[in-house]
Amino acid sequence: MGDPKKTKKKYIRPRKPWDRTRLDEERKLKETYGLKNKKELWGLEQILKSKRQNARKLLALELERRLKREKELMDSLKKIGLVKENASLDDILSLRIEEFLERRLQTIVWRKGLANTVKQARQFIVHGHIAINGKKVTKPSYIVKTEEEGKINYYKKPLKLKQEKPKTKKDLKKEFKKAESTEGAEKQLKTEGKNKDLVKEKTETKKESPKAEKETPKTKKKKEEKPKKEKTEDKKTETKEKEEKEPQKTEEKPAEKSDEKPKTEKPAFEKSRVAKTKEKEQGEEK
Repeated sequence: MGDPKKTKKKYIRPRKPWDRTRLDEERKLKETYGLKNKKELWGLEQILKSKRQNARKLLALELERRLKREKELMDSLKKIGLVKENASLDDILSLRIEEFLERRLQTIVWRKGLANTVKQARQFIVHGHIAINGKKVTKPSYIVKTEEEGKINYYKKPLKLKQEKPKTKKDLKKEFKKAESTEGAEKQLKTEGKNKDLVKEKTETKKESPKAEKETPKTKKKKEEKPKKEKTEDKKTETKEKEEKEPQKTEEKPAEKSDEKPKTEKPAFEKSRVAKTKEKEQGEEK
């Protein structure tokens, strides 16, 4: 026995590795069909290319030679379930990569309901829980034939899947009530937080002295307007008092007329002169 030979690549990398449209398409296919990497997808693309090339070559041949080879090619595709019985070479040229992905063992296990998700189906196959006609198969990329499709089942013991029950009206009501209760609790917490903030602000304002309060331009204007108003009020009160005093003087009764002449009082400086002359006369007499 010699050294084992290296296996050839079953895929070819794309010529434009950073083509955006191609990358988006490959990403979607990888997610929907649960592929491990893009090499699995490129391998199927290579199979599809080879089938198309064979169809084109057959179309270029003569009728006698073409009929023999056409039957071989159509039978190979019918076994996989990609082409119907009355199909032609034009149907082979219109094949897509999604049709090949649907024939993989991983997707068929998921479609049959033996697994809840595509990735779970891959896990069951790799761990040896899936069998075809009683024989264990551990390759998720295995292309299933039409005859084998009905013979896929669990290996030895069936697995119990945790399937989610459909939600009833009672379950929906419970969820709705829970949502309402959580919203109410959040509102209460918000109001409590606001009340605490108001209490803190009030306590801080009490501690602060009135002198420390900052005077805003509005307060300054008010303070300037107050003394002006007080001055105007004082003037009004003074004018009222004068008006009240003046009529009292006018209301006094006039003096009664008499023949006697009114006594006129001498001024103070004349009185002082008279007093001085008297003092001189008394001093001379002595």
